[in-house]
Formats: sequence, structure tokens, C-alpha cells
Amino acid sequence: MRKRVMVLGLMISGVTGGCVNVAAPDKPIVINLNINITQQVVYRLDGQAKELIQQKPGIF
Repeated sequence: MRKRVMVLGLMISGVTGGCVNVAAPDKPIVINLNINITQQVVYRLDGQAKELIQQKPGIF
């Protein structure tokens, strides 16, 4: 009986004997992102404003 307890104790200590270490890396983590942002502006002119611009092109 005593041998069984000793063997069982050794088996349990062998299973639980390992440990896990978590450590931060030595070098920083680099994330390369290639982002292309395109913006389109759509505008509509009021009829009177459009006529005014056509009549006086140097207004702006």
C-alpha cells in the first residue's frame, strides 16, 4: 500500500511539475499597413449660381 502511494505521488508530481513562462519579446512588434485613402467631392450648383459663374468666369 505504501509503495502505491509513493508511486502515485511521483506520478502526480511529474504531471504537475512543468510550468509555463510568458515573456514579452525583445524586439518591438511591427505592423506594416499600406492604406490608400481617396476622397471624391461631388457638388451641384444652383441654376442661378451656375449662370453667374458662366457670365463672370473670373469671379472665383
